[in-house]
Amino acid sequence: MGDTNPDSLGGQIAISFLPPCAPDLNRVEYWWAWLKRHALANYYPNNLRELQTIARNKLNSAQKRPSTIAACWKQTTLW
Repeated sequence: MGDTNPDSLGGQIAISFLPPCAPDLNRVEYWWAWLKRHALANYYPNNLRELQTIARNKLNSAQKRPSTIAACWKQTTLW
């Protein structure tokens, strides 16, 4: 994949193309797993609108948790 150290890129963005069937390298998959297993565990919405609202609120609140964000990045082994 090349050198992905941000300091060595001189401020440029590095793009890495991942195989379509590599969920273990996609940090978004870890966000969904966290949402399903922790934030929405044992939650039963009355309708899809309620699920959408609660899921969005939980993801917004997760943005304020640096440890959760770092954990999702580290699990991909791309960090």
